[in-house]
Amino acid sequence: MSSTFLDTLDTPAAIVDLDRVERNLQRVAAYAREHHLRWRPHTKTHKTAELGAMQVAAGATGVTVATLLEAEVMAAVSDDVLLAYPPVGARKLARLMALPSRVRLTVALDSREVLEGLARAARDAGRTVGVLVEVDLGMRRVGLRTPDEAVALARAAASTPGVAYRGLTFYAGHVRVPQAELPAAMQAQSQALATFMDALSGVGLPPEVVSGGSTPTLWQSHTVKGLTEIRPGLNALNDRNAAVIGACDWTECAYSVLATVVSTAVPGQVVIDAGAKALVKEEGLAPGYGVLLDRPEVVVKNLSEEHGLLDVSGTTWRPRIGERVRVVPNHVCVSVPQHPRLHVIRGDAGVATWEVSARGW
Repeated sequence: MSSTFLDTLDTPAAIVDLDRVERNLQRVAAYAREHHLRWRPHTKTHKTAELGAMQVAAGATGVTVATLLEAEVMAAVSDDVLLAYPPVGARKLARLMALPSRVRLTVALDSREVLEGLARAARDAGRTVGVLVEVDLGMRRVGLRTPDEAVALARAAASTPGVAYRGLTFYAGHVRVPQAELPAAMQAQSQALATFMDALSGVGLPPEVVSGGSTPTLWQSHTVKGLTEIRPGLNALNDRNAAVIGACDWTECAYSVLATVVSTAVPGQVVIDAGAKALVKEEGLAPGYGVLLDRPEVVVKNLSEEHGLLDVSGTTWRPRIGERVRVVPNHVCVSVPQHPRLHVIRGDAGVATWEVSARGW
């Protein structure tokens, strides 16, 4: 990206390196093909129709969404949408049923209450909605804890007009460890998942779909016996956390926040104009809240609302006031929706602007 293009942008600004994105998508698509897994990326990371369309073009069999707005935006680029969040309330259900009839819609849920509301809305809309029974393999957020509970809900889904039982889903977001430590965690997932699959098969309800996966566990997804579909999200862009655990190489980090140096008054510290409202003050897997893309030894040591504090005590780099830097945040998924648009670059040139059209709910 040329200095001329940098100079045209006010800061803070979200930057996406298109060459890196394309390589990231090609890599995961090749992995999914090699291991006979369907690839259904989670679009909560980027929330942009253009990147969703790129994922579908690269071989994604559908998309995953977390919000109704994401579903509405991504329905324009994919005809197969999984809502990985239980829709509760008449307004949400009405928006869900208003998605184009060409969209094959599936919903993840873990309760009779959500199932019954979804089925009523689907019948009223004259459509059939797929259901994945969500189970908990250790995340302790949503999902049924026992095979008996999963069997009961699957039976209800299979016998309720308006919905169609399609299988199981889980999210092992609690597994965020270095790649060398993953095999034991993946084996534990396989063992826990087998109890649910065996119970469902035992009552004549074997899951056609077993949907799971995340970016931290992505490259060992094939070791989970029975898994049919992976839902990595942030690997399209990647972030500091992913790099710290080895889920991506530093050269695969495609997202950064462009910022301007505004103060060097305090020794050992540089202040930039990207604070918590641009980067998000979320603890990561290493100290600080991000690092510089071109100088990963320089850590964002603290954030206030509009100020980012860089620790330069361990480097000879001393920028001048007005110099531009690019920060890779700890967690890309929470930084992107802080920005109204993504400025897309290829090499040294700005090539596009993508509206973050699915930010919000």
